[in-house]
Amino acid sequence: MISVAITGLHRGNNPQPGAAVAAGLRRRFPDIRIVGLSYDPLESALYCHDGGRPDVAYLMPFPGAGAKATLDRLDEILETESIDYLIPCLDSELDNYIELQAELKARGIGCVLPTQQALDDRAKPNLDKFCRELDVPTPRTLMANDADTLASLALQLGYPVYVKGRFYEAHLATTPKELYEAFNDIARVWGTPVLVQEMVVGEEYDILGLGDGKGGLLASCTIRKMLRTSAGKGFAGVVVADPDLDELVARVIGALRWAGPFELEFIKVPGKPHALFEMNPRFPAWVDFPSQVGCNMPARLLEQLQGIEAEPLQACTPGQMFIRHSIDVVTHIADVAKMTITGQRTSATDDGQPTSR
Repeated sequence: MISVAITGLHRGNNPQPGAAVAAGLRRRFPDIRIVGLSYDPLESALYCHDGGRPDVAYLMPFPGAGAKATLDRLDEILETESIDYLIPCLDSELDNYIELQAELKARGIGCVLPTQQALDDRAKPNLDKFCRELDVPTPRTLMANDADTLASLALQLGYPVYVKGRFYEAHLATTPKELYEAFNDIARVWGTPVLVQEMVVGEEYDILGLGDGKGGLLASCTIRKMLRTSAGKGFAGVVVADPDLDELVARVIGALRWAGPFELEFIKVPGKPHALFEMNPRFPAWVDFPSQVGCNMPARLLEQLQGIEAEPLQACTPGQMFIRHSIDVVTHIADVAKMTITGQRTSATDDGQPTSR
């Protein structure tokens, strides 16, 4: 039985990709064993009763604890749990796992990761410079380690502006007061530097893809966001065909020689070219949508890890769309307590229902 470790198991209003990746893998490999690596005992996918739930889950130290803490916990898990492959699903983990590539390989764990240089080049603090060197349009982005400097940079750009963390989180600031509040909120959670980005209003497009590590694409799917959450996340999207976007994606991925999953986020102002405002170095939360219509990129990634010569994935047809919805996940407080106290949770009862007590 293949055993794959997956992170990013939150499925709330700002969902992480892990459950969608697990669902895609199970669609292609029904007997797969999913090992959840969780940072919070309240990550909702731990208690779901569908294809996104891991078979077993373990608490991990937060990525900020560093690569050694990550490896030490993995070694503890490996004493009782077999892990063949690892698919990181959060931006903040990538530095640690890139540093641990040799250690993972020594433990027999396969993982497709970009180079550290590629990860750094597309990082939010460096994206402006990277895009300008490639002649790829991007909103002006500046950064600072303190709120006063960031406020002066915002004046250069002109309000309103977006205030962003290095990894996650973005706030729209229309006044200096809002900028200071956003800086403090973001710096407290994600540290510095904090970024300020000019506000560009237009239609938003996301491209999900798999890079082959040589500058090419194994698969991709382009959507236009139709509904967005208050955090700007896509809550509904429709597949589109756009040769101009395809050319920009090929230019970015070719320059990075990107290996593994990615999400490129563009904004289109009428009369102007698409502008790249973010590149996420992992699968997005909507990755299970193309998996359901014949473009299963998590499965393709696992086939790549296994060395399987797979058939090309089916292209997503323009007009196909997804709409996300929310459900109530039922479990027992004892299940959460067990995860909190022991750092481990096995699957629910065989009928897929919460344990009754």
